[in-house]
Parts: sequence; structure tokens; C-alpha cells
Amino acid sequence: MINLNDLNDNQRDAVMTTEGPLLIIAGAGSGKTRVLTYRIAYLIEHGVDPFNILAITFTNKAAKEMRDRVNDVVDGGNRVWVSTFHSMCVRILRRFADRLGFTNDFAIYDTDDAKGIMREAIKARNLDTKSYKERVVLNVISAAKDRMLDPRQMLSCARGMREETYANLYADYQAALKKNNAMDFDDLIFHTVNLLKSNADVLETFANRFKYMMVDEYQDTNTSQFELVSLLASKWNNLCVVGDDDQSIYKFRGANIKNILNFEKVFEDAKVIKLEQNYRSTQNIL
Repeated sequence: MINLNDLNDNQRDAVMTTEGPLLIIAGAGSGKTRVLTYRIAYLIEHGVDPFNILAITFTNKAAKEMRDRVNDVVDGGNRVWVSTFHSMCVRILRRFADRLGFTNDFAIYDTDDAKGIMREAIKARNLDTKSYKERVVLNVISAAKDRMLDPRQMLSCARGMREETYANLYADYQAALKKNNAMDFDDLIFHTVNLLKSNADVLETFANRFKYMMVDEYQDTNTSQFELVSLLASKWNNLCVVGDDDQSIYKFRGANIKNILNFEKVFEDAKVIKLEQNYRSTQNIL
């Protein structure tokens, strides 16, 4: 059984605020992992089925650490769905990829696979390989998927011939992936969002299940991840996000800092709790 006396006042408040949207502003060393762990344990101890709890982190290492810590403090913690964004999406797509025209044993292509397909697409359009490098085009496509733009949408907002060519290569690339029954890394979230948007029964299945959601490092989420979280939280609205608006490290990957800055505007009646005590440093930090 957890001991809430182990926490300071703000940490305790964050653990015990279980209903409705909650934004926890937490810098490095403020005990946010402990708060998330205790929060999950608190929910379970107060009768919530672990099956109905989802915790999302950014790395497999962080997911394993959180899962282990939950298991250490409460029975049933191993039934909580603790996952990265991409691992969660793979699990969903393995069940429902047929709704998108894939088989459920679709392949997941790595960077080399993706470059190979793009190389063929560039060659098929007789483009100068010095002007259209595979890596650059794939980065443009990745950014479009992060913003939930499909090839047709990308083409409609293209400015000039070069951007139109990128959009056409994007269409060719996606067609080749589909033909090979494959997805790339960005597709995992992109396709999951589209799956949930276009299949009300699938959305209902997962939105019903996840009565309590927690998302770590929220300042590093991009637009597609925001849409995914919003869809999954649409039924119960018990969404807790943890982040630090001063330390987004994935802006170069499309992280949208507005996700955390506008949280209170997007999720009405959101509560904000700041974890301001630093447990890693006892000296003033310059």
C-alpha cells in the first residue's frame, strides 16, 4: 500500500486529483515519475481496474521503469497498459489494420527500407537525385505525417513546383508501402489516428477502455500524438499530462510546444499543478 506521506503537498495533490483533465508542470528532479507511479497505484487502490489505465511514455526504457515501479507498489500493476506511443499503436493496428487495407501481419519498415522505396520513386519520376535526396524527401514526408497531412492535403497546400513534387513522391511512397503491406515508423501513429477517426466502433472500444490516461513528457508530443491522445481521452476526459514547457527537446522532430501551452484552452476545466521542489539538487542552479 502506498504511503502518501512520502510526497510533498503538490505531489500529493497530483496523485489524488484523478477526475478530469490535469496538467502537471514538472521539471527535472521534481519527482514526476514517483507521482505517476503513485497515481496509478492510488487509482488501483481506490477500485479502478488496472485494465482501464493507460500510461504513455516516450521510450521503452521509461515504460519498463514505470511498469516495474508500479508492480513494486501495488498488486495488479502488471495489467496497466504502460507503453510508448508507437508500441501502443502497433498493438492497436495488429488488431484492426484490415480496416485500412492492410493485413494484420503488416511489416514495419526501417530507415533503409524506406530509402529503398524512395530511391525507386525518385527514379520512376526521372528526377535529379542530387536535387531530390532520399533522406531529405523522407524528412519532408515525416513532417507531413506528424502534422496529419496525407499526400492530397500536402499537394493542396504546396507552394511551387518543388513542394508539389514532394507531395507526388509522398503519394508514390505511400502507394508502394501499401502494395508491400508495410508501414514506416511515422505511419504507426498516422494510421492509428486515421483508423480511430474513420471507425467509430474501434474508437469506442479503446475510448471506453481507457478511463484514466497519463502521458509523460507532454511537451515533446507532436500534432499526430496530440490527436491520438485527444481521441482516446474523448469518452472519460480523465487525462493527466506531465511536462515542462521550458525543456522540449524534440522540436527538431516536430514537437509542438502549443500542446502543453494550450492545454487549459483545449481541455476545459483543466487543473494545473506545479511540482517546483527539486530533489536532485540542493544548490542553486545557475
